Amino acid sequence: MRHYFSAVESLLAFRYIRARRAEGFISVIAWFSLAGITLGVATLIVVMSVMNGFRAELVGRILGLNGHVSVYANDVGGIADYDELALKIAEMPNVIAVTPQIEGQAMATQNTVSLGAVVRGVRWSDLAVRKPLWNSLDEDEIAGFRDKNGVLIGHAMAFKLGVNQGDNITLTTAKGKPTAFGTLPSRRTFPIAGIFDVGMYEYDSSFVFMPLGLASDFFGYDGRVSALEIYAATPEQIGPLRRLVSQSLASNLSAFDWIERNRGFLNALRVERNVMFLILTLIILVAAFNIISSMIMLVRSKNADIAVLRTMGASSGSIMRVFLMTGASIGIVGTTMGTMLGLVFCWNIDAIKQFIEKMSGAELFAAEIYFLSNLPAKIDPQDVLMVILMALGLSFFASLYPAWRASRVAPAEALRYE
Repeated sequence: MRHYFSAVESLLAFRYIRARRAEGFISVIAWFSLAGITLGVATLIVVMSVMNGFRAELVGRILGLNGHVSVYANDVGGIADYDELALKIAEMPNVIAVTPQIEGQAMATQNTVSLGAVVRGVRWSDLAVRKPLWNSLDEDEIAGFRDKNGVLIGHAMAFKLGVNQGDNITLTTAKGKPTAFGTLPSRRTFPIAGIFDVGMYEYDSSFVFMPLGLASDFFGYDGRVSALEIYAATPEQIGPLRRLVSQSLASNLSAFDWIERNRGFLNALRVERNVMFLILTLIILVAAFNIISSMIMLVRSKNADIAVLRTMGASSGSIMRVFLMTGASIGIVGTTMGTMLGLVFCWNIDAIKQFIEKMSGAELFAAEIYFLSNLPAKIDPQDVLMVILMALGLSFFASLYPAWRASRVAPAEALRYE
C-alpha cells in the first residue's frame, strides 16, 4: 500500500525546516510562527478553562445558596399559609426541598462600624439544603443558631466589624412593626452563633442568616414569609418545573427561576467568553500568516532544488506534499507544545498565581472584584479539542498556497538563472 507521504518527501520536508545560515532570516520567521502558535494555543486553553471555572464556581455557589425557583407575593404583605403551599409544591416531580424564607435589608453595627446587610430568615433544618453554607459551619455554630436565637454572618463582614463567634451584632431595619404613629424602625442586638465562609465575597461580606421566627418578628411579617425557595434535582433543566409551579399558584403569587434572576450575569459571562475566544484566535491567525510568508520565502530560495527534483522525475504533487508537510509541521509542533503548556498552566494555576503575587507584592485577583476567593480552572475536553483542530486547520490552510506555488515552479525557468 502506497503511503500518502513517502519517506523521501518526509526527509526533504524536515530538511527544509532546518534552514542553513544563508537562509537564517527564513528560519527566524518560522520560529516566530512556531512561538505564535504555541502561545496562542496555550493562552486560548488557559482563558477558556478559567472562564469555564468561573462560570461553574459562580453558578454552583449561586445554586447552592439560592432556590432554583422562587415564589414571591405580588404585594408587600408576603405569603400567608406558606406551609400548605410548600407541601403542595414538594409533591411535584424534580423537587427535592421547599424552604420558606424572609429577606430584608438592614444595617449591621458594631465597634462604631456600620455596614449594609442582607438579612435572610430561614429554619435551621433548611440550612442543610444550602450546601456551601452548611459545609462551612460546625456543630456548635448550628446549635447556636438553632437553640440560642443566634445569627450567622460571613467572615468578611466579621473582619470588617471586628467581631468573633459569641460576640453581639446590632441590626437596624426601616421595616419594623406598624404602630399608631406609623412604621417604626426596628433595632435589635443578636448574638453571633457562627461565622461562615462560602467562598463568594458578595455573601461573605454582606449576608446575615437569622432563624425564621426571629426574622418574622424583626421585619414585622406576623407569621408570613417573603418567599418560598424551591430546590430541584436538575437545576439545569428548570423551565418545566417553573411553568408547573406557576400554574399551581394563586393570582397574587409569581414564580421566577434562577436563570431569569441571573440572566444578565449569565449573558455577560457568555459574551465575555466569546469575545476572549475571538481576540485570542487572532494570535493564531497572525502566526498562520507568518507561516505563509516564511513558506513563500522558502519556496523562492529553493527554486533550484525544486527544478532539480522535477528533472529527476518528481511529480508536482510530490513537490506540493513536501512543502505542505514543511509548513504543517510548524503548526503540529506549535499546537502540541501550546496544548501541553496550557494544560500544565491550568493544573497549577493557583500555585502560579500565588508565586506571581509573592514576587510582585500585588494582589492579582481581589475577591472584592472577582467574587471568588480563589482562581478556578475547569478544563473542558471539547474546548481543548476545538482549539487543537482550529490551530491545526489554520496551519494546514496557511501552507496550501506556498505548497501550490512550489508545485508550479517550471524547471527550465528556475535553472536558467542558476
